[in-house]
Parts: sequence; structure tokens; C-alpha cells
Amino acid sequence: MASHATGDGGIPPRDAGKRGLKRIMTLGGAYGTRNYTVKDLRDQKGKRVLVETLPFSPEEAAAAEEAGIDTMKVRFDPKQPDLAAAIRQAAPHTFMAFSVALVAAASEVEAVRMAYDAMAIGADAIMCQWSPRFIAAAAEAGVPVQGHAGLVPRKSTWTGGLRAVGKTLEEAMWIYREIKALEDAGAYAVEVEVVPEALLAEISKRTTLLTSSIGAGSGGDIQFLFAEDILGNNPPPYPRHSKQYRNLYKLKQEMQAERVAGFKEFVDDVQQGRFPGREHVITASDDLIDEFVKAVETGA
Repeated sequence: MASHATGDGGIPPRDAGKRGLKRIMTLGGAYGTRNYTVKDLRDQKGKRVLVETLPFSPEEAAAAEEAGIDTMKVRFDPKQPDLAAAIRQAAPHTFMAFSVALVAAASEVEAVRMAYDAMAIGADAIMCQWSPRFIAAAAEAGVPVQGHAGLVPRKSTWTGGLRAVGKTLEEAMWIYREIKALEDAGAYAVEVEVVPEALLAEISKRTTLLTSSIGAGSGGDIQFLFAEDILGNNPPPYPRHSKQYRNLYKLKQEMQAERVAGFKEFVDDVQQGRFPGREHVITASDDLIDEFVKAVETGA
């Protein structure tokens, strides 16, 4: 019971409020503290733009929390949940929606089961590309759900491939109807990807859902960008909608060059007899070695 009383991250309940954190119990039954609840996030709609990222490692998650990122998405594989759990533990006070795979649920029952699996290891919500029917089942089961509209990469064959969506009236109306269907299904938010900025701004005014913009400009309630883009983890070309605030790829290349150089020097030192040196070995007296050789040779 004592561990429950302190909340996750070791923050006593009396100090949580001082840090602007809310005491919560997850759907999985664990006590914790968070910067936002779903209600808090919905209360922010139209008041200020929130900031969201998707970290790929515990280190990125911890850095994002320390930097003040409002919310995070985390990729979740129910067959290999350890990474998502580690990311949850690395940023224990930040609202997280676990992103579940489209093809991992083939029925409402499977959708609810997967949602519960995510919530059991600390998710505050799930993010999915499911149909409104699946989302309605999870929402009815008490799981906060974020849907996906606009360019949905895994469904891009329906919209002409990996391209911007919503540049015609027909497409714009389709996106709007998709978002309203998610709203009717009980979702609390929707990720809107690669649509015209002005279109998202108008849709945001006409839905109760929090709109998370990625490649859709500043018209949403949340501005979302992958951690790998923010940190510059990969080489060019970069997505048009992204911005690199650091160049960790260059640092990683420099680190790899340093690794190679270190191994080369080790090989050369061994081959040239410079390693191991006297400072790296254990010495014994000549008398001990002489006695050992004598004992071995005489069979004593």
C-alpha cells in the first residue's frame, strides 16, 4: 500500500500538486501522477496549442518530459510490450497515448483486449487507425481513444498513395465526415495528417475532438512531431512537414568513426606488442614461478 501512496516517480501526494501534477489511477489499477488527464486536455481546446511527440527510446522519453512536452504517443506491440513499458517508466508524469497497430485487432473484442493490454502497463489512452465501430467498443469499455484522419499511411491506397489529402472539396468533406464519425464513436482526439492548414483550422472549430496536427500546419489543438525528426536521428531526405532541431545523426556517425578508430588502435597495439603493458597485468615472484615449473615437471 505504501508504494501506491507515493505515486509513480516517487513523488509524495502532498508534493504532486505543487508541481502541477494530478494524482490518478490508471485503468490498469496503478496509482500515479500526470501532467494532464483527458478532461484537462479537452479543457485546453481552443485556449492554447499543446505540444506532442513520439519517442522511440526511454532516453528520448525522459528528455521530452524534462523539456516540458505536453503529451506523447508511444508505439505499442502487445507481443513485445517491454519497450513501451520502459518508455512509460522513463517519463512517468507525462500523458501518453499508446499507438496500437491497425491489423492487430480484427474484431471489437480484440480491439478492447488490446486497449486493455496497453492500459495495463500504464497508457493513459490509445491511438489507433481503427474503424469507428472498433473505437466505439473501446470507448464504451472506458478507454480514451485517439483516432486518425487525413493521410492514414496504412490506408493510403484509398486516397491515392502517400500524398496530401483534402485539396479538393470532395476530399475535404470526406475528412470532415471521418472526423465526425470518430467523434460520434466516442473518441476524445484525432491525429490529422498532411491536410491543408486552413482546412484543419476550420474542422477544429467544428469538432469537440482535440485535433493533433502532423503535417497539417498550426490549425490544430496539438502540434505533433516525431522525436526522430526533432532530434535529427536520421539522414536526409526529411519529411516536408518536419524540422530538425538537432543533428544527432551526425553525432552518431562521429561516434561510429571513434568506435572504429578505437578498435583499430587496439588491434595495432596487440600486434605490435604494446598491449598488455606492465600496468595491465598481475605479477608474481620469480621464486613462485620457479617452484610451479619444478612441481609440474616433477609431478610433485
